[in-house]
Amino acid sequence: MSAHFEIDVDVPRSLVRIVMAGFFEPADLTRFLEARRVAHARLLCGRNQHLTMNDLRGMKIQSQEMVDAFRAMLADPAYRSRRLAFVTGPTLARMQLERAVHGRSDVACFSTPDAAQAWLFADSAGLQRAG
Repeated sequence: MSAHFEIDVDVPRSLVRIVMAGFFEPADLTRFLEARRVAHARLLCGRNQHLTMNDLRGMKIQSQEMVDAFRAMLADPAYRSRRLAFVTGPTLARMQLERAVHGRSDVACFSTPDAAQAWLFADSAGLQRAG
């Protein structure tokens, strides 16, 4: 399966919803980065004050080159979310993701979109990380 992604912005809630699926090549990531730039331009909140939910349940295992590229993408301070929730299945792709975001306290992985969204909008004082 080739790479596929969708990005939707809920402007009133300052929420960016992303769905990514398939196997990414560098050209796919370039297309994604441009689409993300356009999506973020629609946000009305302050810089880095938005929330992001990224559904990766359709992602395939990625090459090490792409894991490194995703890690660099997630480290870019210009697009960093206040909170970032990933929806993943119990696959090796989730393990790749967890290595890519290691050490970030503003990132969590969930099994369902509902759980991810609940965490994004919860009071940070009482948060529990999902397994």
